[in-house]
Amino acid sequence: MPDDFVFRRIDDYRWELPVDFQVGMRVPGRVYADAKLLAAIVRDGSFRQLANAAALPGIVGASLAMPDMHYGYGLPIGGVVATRVSDGVISPGATGYDINCGVRLIRTDLTRADLPPERLQRLVDVLFAEIPSGVGSCGRLRLSSGQVRRVLAEGARWVIEQGLGEALDLEYTEDGGCLAGADAQAVSRRAHERGAGQLGTLGSGNHFLELQYVQEIYQAEAARVLGLAKDQVTIMIHSGSRGLGHQVCSDYLRLMGEAVRKYGIELPDRQLACAPFDSPEGRRYLAAMRAAANYAWANRQCLMYWTGKVLEKVLGLSPRRLGFSLVYDLAHNIVKVERHLVGGQQLVLAVHRKGATRAFAPGNSQLPAAYRRIGQPVLIPGDMGDCSYLLLGSRAAMEETFGSTCHGAGRRLSRAEAVRRSRGRCLTRELEDRGVLVRCAGSRSLQEEMPEAYKDVSQVVEVVQRAGISARVARLRPLAVIKG
Repeated sequence: MPDDFVFRRIDDYRWELPVDFQVGMRVPGRVYADAKLLAAIVRDGSFRQLANAAALPGIVGASLAMPDMHYGYGLPIGGVVATRVSDGVISPGATGYDINCGVRLIRTDLTRADLPPERLQRLVDVLFAEIPSGVGSCGRLRLSSGQVRRVLAEGARWVIEQGLGEALDLEYTEDGGCLAGADAQAVSRRAHERGAGQLGTLGSGNHFLELQYVQEIYQAEAARVLGLAKDQVTIMIHSGSRGLGHQVCSDYLRLMGEAVRKYGIELPDRQLACAPFDSPEGRRYLAAMRAAANYAWANRQCLMYWTGKVLEKVLGLSPRRLGFSLVYDLAHNIVKVERHLVGGQQLVLAVHRKGATRAFAPGNSQLPAAYRRIGQPVLIPGDMGDCSYLLLGSRAAMEETFGSTCHGAGRRLSRAEAVRRSRGRCLTRELEDRGVLVRCAGSRSLQEEMPEAYKDVSQVVEVVQRAGISARVARLRPLAVIKG
């Protein structure tokens, strides 16, 4: 199928599915991509999920997808949809299973020269030994039922109160590491049980802890504000709400399947099962989703704290003396109630960002005071063998994408296909030949996440840069990666 048969070209980096592409579409679909990335989107069929999402009741503007877009459950990963709170819906499938799967970037005063091969290897080995990772992994904390409820209500703040971090960390965490309106009672007993032992764990799949260095600076003044300089060592943590968040999504997909019938909602895909935002089911899901998001922020706060303790153990310097501090923590796979200008009107919207991240412009009052002049930091991980990027949000994003941008490289191969293609290869050695040490809880996980399974992150970032919905500040190169 030729690309121009499906999409109308707006410009080199914006493509549109017209509203008459598919019966039931209420708004057009819009993809941010170059021609090469668009061809992959057409091949994997994820554009049809974009069209399906355009049929959600109350959707405004357009059904959006970022250049890291690929096939997902219901909404494509890399998708953004905004629905009116007044008469629209809320959908777990448009949010994602791993609620608040997000990224945290930590700066240090170390430079690349401070980590020669022997010291780097020792540091990686101890991190791998002391940071729990892998499917079903359990952390150092075993929470009581009362403590789980507090985490769900208070998020990262509860972790800080236990002495696992600094109060300043909350300033540099999206929403202060806690969404108001969370309700632990909206979270099932099974989800509580799954969350009791997993706080402070990486998990598996594409989650990781990565030691990096700043390879390139694109905006010197913005980098200075963010406390970053060339050759500086940074640490990136990617994890989410673990089994608790997955359970919340599973529980509410079942409930929403019933709600679709109850409210007579017609959908082209049952994976987009939803309920009116202002219905008992909608309000209950929102409260549970917020609770799972709070758990994820608490999880990454624990991971940051224990990473700092490992650095102290190996390097003999306290986190404070190492300059170990948070640059920013942001969320993917989340629904936020936000005000946006649509068609000249200020609307209150439920913005679903699934495999996409917020990218608010300079001046936004929700940003940390220190960053308000430059805009929201946006963290874009690459694959294990490639670079990651730090971007900033923009006014164009506020005008076009509900303040949203891409969240990573985006898969180009399924996990099963990645395993098939990697048979007989020693990925650990291949990555070490590229200068990246790798420690992984299981060989299959490493195969599923091999570099070729992902799109070129630099190409993805080039698209959002050229489209103007976010701007490059720094490129970060991996030194070592810990995978689940």
